[in-house]
Amino acid sequence: MSKLVMVYNANSGKANTLLDVAHKLLRPSTYTCNLCKLTHNTFTEHRLWRNFRTVPSHELEFLHKDEFQKQYASKFGYKFKFPIVLIENQGNLEVLISSEELNKLTTTKELINLLKTRI
Repeated sequence: MSKLVMVYNANSGKANTLLDVAHKLLRPSTYTCNLCKLTHNTFTEHRLWRNFRTVPSHELEFLHKDEFQKQYASKFGYKFKFPIVLIENQGNLEVLISSEELNKLTTTKELINLLKTRI
């Protein structure tokens, strides 16, 4: 079974989370992770997204960009523009939804529909 690897354009950790929340509150139009916007509001996960991901058709892995770079850099050496959705199949990573495509989406429903059509 293939695995979807969803990588946010944000770093992990409590301090980074606080900075992200402040950024979303103070300057939401300049926030650089559209995947975050599509899956979460300022403080919680979107209900529609939570319902989608809790009925998985594929294994899902969610990573911040620093976590992805640590976990996959030595294995694959890939350089990607974030946010991105990748599919891992038999040890290989392929782009499922590019950063450019993610940044054009405006609703959670659009993201879910795109994922359903691609997987």
